[in-house]
Amino acid sequence: MMDAIPATAIPGFKLGNAHDLAAATGCTVILCPAGAVAGVDVRGGAPGTRETDLLRPENYVEKIHAVLLAGGSAFGLDAASGVMAWLEERGIGFDVGVAKVPIVAGAVLFDLPCGDPSVRPDKAMGYAACQAAEQGSFAEGTAGAGAGATVGKFFGMDHAMKGGLGAYAVKVGDLIVGAVVAVNCLGDVVDPDSGRIIAGACRQDPFAFLGSEDGMIARYGRTGNLFAGNTTIGAILTNAALTKAQAAKIASMAHNGYARTMRPAHTMVDGDTVFCLSAGDVTADTSVVGLLAARVMARAVLRAVTEATSLAGIKAARDIKKD
Repeated sequence: MMDAIPATAIPGFKLGNAHDLAAATGCTVILCPAGAVAGVDVRGGAPGTRETDLLRPENYVEKIHAVLLAGGSAFGLDAASGVMAWLEERGIGFDVGVAKVPIVAGAVLFDLPCGDPSVRPDKAMGYAACQAAEQGSFAEGTAGAGAGATVGKFFGMDHAMKGGLGAYAVKVGDLIVGAVVAVNCLGDVVDPDSGRIIAGACRQDPFAFLGSEDGMIARYGRTGNLFAGNTTIGAILTNAALTKAQAAKIASMAHNGYARTMRPAHTMVDGDTVFCLSAGDVTADTSVVGLLAARVMARAVLRAVTEATSLAGIKAARDIKKD
């Protein structure tokens, strides 16, 4: 029997957010103080990442201590310094003899067109996200790395809708698999069961979805960097016992959750990235963990947009019913 559980209930992990809603940006941290085996799969054509090479199976370090998801484009990677500082203060890190070096992987999304582009996640915000995680303070929707996230931008920001931060987890026997994701895609977010667009490129008066994929096909000759900025970044969290190679494979399979819900996904102007973190000893088939990872990621993507609230003049999915 498969039961839904809070993503904050996965053993070995702590989740926290920090954001500036006036500027419409923020960051989310996934702490694993005891260390977690990790893998990553980067599919988008415009990624912004940190310490992803270290996660390759052939490389030396076996465990990481945190994953940072942040807005602010490449500027937002600065927030990882705050995460490192918080971990170092607590003596958490890879022991190199003269110091313990916290291993913090991360990825950023492009949210500069929403809110104030001069404000980005920084060291102080990364540190604050760790404090929130320690206190058990975590929220979905317009929060953390999803604060300034938007979706459906092919026709321009005037037709975009609010993205956000989503989380979802399940338990099957002793096995737990969960997902955390900040959704900021170029395309539309679609319910895979019904095929119905939940949030995406739209027009007002009367409200209607424009259909990003159809629009892109019709304008196939339109080339170059024509979009407002995108990228969906997320992580799979599990108590399954994994090697780095298995974690990388599960991160790869979790991208199926992106493809089921975001249309299109993995474009040249999305930096779509998925991490996979293992902090447990439950024996489980890698393929089963991977298929569950795709399922929970899809549900987390949907929650990101359905839990979001409007911000900086960008309409959220929950506002549609009021029109």
